Order: sequence, then structure tokens, then C-alpha cells
Amino acid sequence: MRNFLPIVSLCFGLLAGCNKNPAPTDSAKVKIGYLVKQPEEPWFQFEWKGAAAAATKNSFDLVKLGVQDGEKVMTAIDSLVAGGAQGFVICTPDVRLGPAIMARAKLKGLKVITVDDRFVTAGGAFMTDVTYLGMSASKIGAAQGEALYAEMQNRHWPVAETGVCVVTFEELDTARERTDGAIGALKAAGFPAASIFKAPQKTTDVPGSFDAANILLTQHPEVKRWLIVGMNDTAVLGAVRGMEGRGFTADNAIGIGINGTDCIDELRKAKPTPFFGSMLVSAPQEGFNTSEMLYRWIKDGTVPPPDTRTIGILITRGNFEKVLRQEGIIE
Repeated sequence: MRNFLPIVSLCFGLLAGCNKNPAPTDSAKVKIGYLVKQPEEPWFQFEWKGAAAAATKNSFDLVKLGVQDGEKVMTAIDSLVAGGAQGFVICTPDVRLGPAIMARAKLKGLKVITVDDRFVTAGGAFMTDVTYLGMSASKIGAAQGEALYAEMQNRHWPVAETGVCVVTFEELDTARERTDGAIGALKAAGFPAASIFKAPQKTTDVPGSFDAANILLTQHPEVKRWLIVGMNDTAVLGAVRGMEGRGFTADNAIGIGINGTDCIDELRKAKPTPFFGSMLVSAPQEGFNTSEMLYRWIKDGTVPPPDTRTIGILITRGNFEKVLRQEGIIE
């Protein structure tokens, strides 16, 4: 960002100068951090795998850190500085931490790229001045809705007997854009809006979506067949477990997730479940691209594009092994 008050900026720089990391010389090795909000999740493990591949290719040091809350983010930033890092990639545990994270990073002289979830200001606006790489949320949600409608048509389901369970988490902009995209695509295809039901989840995990789906199923016992969407694989998997508990099977429920990495065990089950497939976005590729972009920024001064978006492809029981093997996600 620009410094509009040169005198204040000069004083600030003198106070913070001892914390800033100079650009590496040709002989110095670049070190970057890769910070994720849920390190136990397969998605982020595969992002780390891609980042590690970029580190091997470009001969830079990679530090992988889990940052489950704001305090851990700030501690991680300080740790990276102490270890000589020049920047970091981050999927923040809370997008509202963006201003604080950037203030700390600038104080310490670190370059930052955000991945997956985009920073927002105190007023809720996206921080467009911070480099971002992530999926096109609305487009991938639309593709999810289109794929569900196509499969419903393949099965010749009566629309009058079918409902849509939309597991939502509208507090997160990316999540809302995905589910809104799916709803929009279903409506555009001709699915009646009155049969599309939102199931808000209190927590973004399987238990949270399980509970949300159960409440919805209790409210609508008249629905005989269900289409299931959510912001990611986990949201759909929780709803699928809820459906199964009410007697729904792969014959009368279809769920399509997003990510393609948290559903591998589900798609490998001998007996099909209502989880039909997922819109795959390459987590290893996101990890690789963000890390290499940051490396080039630090090493060569090549400023990355401010906003890079990716889209997904549908994987199902029929093709997921081949596609994930090509992506390096499975062997």
C-alpha cells in the first residue's frame, strides 16, 4: 500500500527496521511460510504437498504452520520473522483478521499471498490490495448445481417429489457465493425455487452439516428425493449422513461436494452412498502456484496478479481414481 504520510512512515520504518527482512541476495536462500487454518484437513495437507513441490523445484525453504485462531496467526508471523522468512501464504482462520495480519506483516517486512479465503476489511469489503488466489466461488457453485440437475434428469426424477437441501454457512463470503451459485444454476435450469431449502450449519464440519440436514428433514417429510449441495465436501458429507439416518440411499438422494479431496474414502466405498461426486479443485496446484508466485516475488521482484481464480471439474465414482492420480493426490 502507498505511504501517504512520508514523515510518519519514516518514523515508523525506523522503529520497525530491525524487524524487516531485506530481499535475499543471489546467494541467499528464500524462506517462506505456508499457514493454514485447518492443518488436519486433507485439502490443506494437499496444498502443503503442492507447496513442497514448488520448494523442491525452486530450492527455497518452506515452513508449514497450522493457525487455528488469530493468536496463532500472530505467533506464526513472529516465528517466521525470527527464522528469517521473507513472506508467507495464508488461509486465515477468520477473514476479518485481514487488516491485523497485513499490519503485522508490513511491520515485519513480509510479503503476503492469501489463498482460498479472501481477507475482508472491518466493514466487510474484500481487501483487493492483497494478492489472492482461490477458486471462482460462484462459478464452481453454479457447476455444482448444473451437475446435480443433470443427474436428476438422467434418473428421470419427478420434480414435484424432489427437494434441494442447501447446507449453508453464510457468515463466510466464499461459502455463500458457492451455495448462491448452485441455487442460481438450479433455478436457471427450471427447478422450482419453492422446493429449494436452506439448512444453516452452526459449525463448518460434518457434525454441523449433519445437524443442519436433520432439522431440514424434520421440517419437510413430504420430500421423497433429495439433491444436496454445500460449500465443500464436508458440508455435503454431513448432510449425506443425516439423510442415511432417515432411510435415504444412493437411489433417492444425490449429493455433490466441492474440493474433491475430503471425499476419497466415501467414493471408494464398495456400496454407493448418496454422495455422488465432487467438483474437484486442485489443492496441490493451488499450493504450488501460490508458493511459486511468492518465491518469484521475493527473489526476482515479480509482482503476482492481484486476483487469480480457478474452476473445478466433476469427479465421480467412475473417474475419481484416474483424475486424482493425474493430480498427484493419490498414487
